[in-house]
Amino acid sequence: MKHSITTQTRRSHRGPARRVGRSLALVLPVVLVLSGTLAVTRVNWTGSPAGSVLTASDITSVRSAPKTVVHAPEDVLRDRLMSELHEKNPGVVLTHLQEAVNGHPSLARHCTSIARSLGRAAVRIYGASRAQSYARPVCDTSFATGVLAARG
Repeated sequence: MKHSITTQTRRSHRGPARRVGRSLALVLPVVLVLSGTLAVTRVNWTGSPAGSVLTASDITSVRSAPKTVVHAPEDVLRDRLMSELHEKNPGVVLTHLQEAVNGHPSLARHCTSIARSLGRAAVRIYGASRAQSYARPVCDTSFATGVLAARG
């Protein structure tokens, strides 16, 4: 009788250990694969130091740093010109748009949409006929197209 109690006690201790061991045997490979996959995605494959990989000490600074939203250059230009439209006439704003496109040729593909937005905003601020008087061939007369779209 004494022998059977000892055997049951030993078996009861094996049960939870086996369950934990089996759980680890199933979960551990998944965790290792996922962590390896995440490690591979963080590697700088381009070779340039600009997109370098974060080190463990950088993680605390990333978490504590305030998140700043980076806007595309065309959005920054559009916002700046829209606010300028409230202070100055559309002719001055169109000149600044043309200067910005001349200075940064990468903005040329966005010039049409910016000029149309300025045309629509000019109609709201100055009225259709006055806004139309400022139209000139900046970005293929897109300002005038924006004015006409806002009219009708």
